[in-house]
Amino acid sequence: MNIKLAKNYGFCFGVKRAIKIAESTQNASTIGPLIHNNEEIMRLKKNFNVETLEDISHVSGTKKAIIRTHGIPKQDLQFLKEKKVDIIDATCPYVTKPQKICEKMSKEGYDIVIFGDEMHPEVKGVKSYASGKVHVVLHVSELAALKLSARVAVVSQTTRKVEEFKEIVSYLISHYKEVRVFNTICNATFENQDAARELSKESDVMVVVGGKNSSNTKQLLHISKEFCSDSYLIESERELEASWFEGKEQCGITAGASTPDWIIKKIIEKISNFKV
Repeated sequence: MNIKLAKNYGFCFGVKRAIKIAESTQNASTIGPLIHNNEEIMRLKKNFNVETLEDISHVSGTKKAIIRTHGIPKQDLQFLKEKKVDIIDATCPYVTKPQKICEKMSKEGYDIVIFGDEMHPEVKGVKSYASGKVHVVLHVSELAALKLSARVAVVSQTTRKVEEFKEIVSYLISHYKEVRVFNTICNATFENQDAARELSKESDVMVVVGGKNSSNTKQLLHISKEFCSDSYLIESERELEASWFEGKEQCGITAGASTPDWIIKKIIEKISNFKV
């Protein structure tokens, strides 16, 4: 069986930056998981004593706090400042961008529409920077129920599919007088999704590697399944099953933006040793 990696996959700029910050800081705590990859989080804890606080209320006694790649709500950042915690900001610059846009446009009187998952930490943070009316939608069908003013500004969660964002934008433009559109989908997301799409078209089986709570990884799985029904999402080589590869000739592998190379190498090694 031939094993082929996607043209673009794995660690994005923002995640690489956050990992370097955590490794150089050491003996610190992150507010929420630094990235959506449990294996890498455990490595940082073991080798660099980087702990994870699941909630801002657990910050008592913390001297150094690393802001996760997804960012945190504006009020939580203020809370850390009031507690005199040494703040190390590892928020991805691509996430900081929609935060600033929402803050600016809401001050100028625009209603804000955020395309994304309202429960995702990135969206929670972005939403907190809007001082006026702000709505979070995941599907174009949700827009009809919104009561928006004539002036609307729309941004996207950085890891969403561009095709779906276009649907949101198209609806808003056709229903409202003034719509400011800010394409805040990360370039790495575009590239990884395109590469997964192309590889899945020529594969008998696809393995998508990444955190199961990672938005961009789940998008890769969804795209892969469109063209290759035998597509699987795993976090480590321990989840691989030999039966997935029986009778297959072409195995494609892609990985989410929070997946380090050392995990991908282990997965390739184990697949290579399967007798299929």
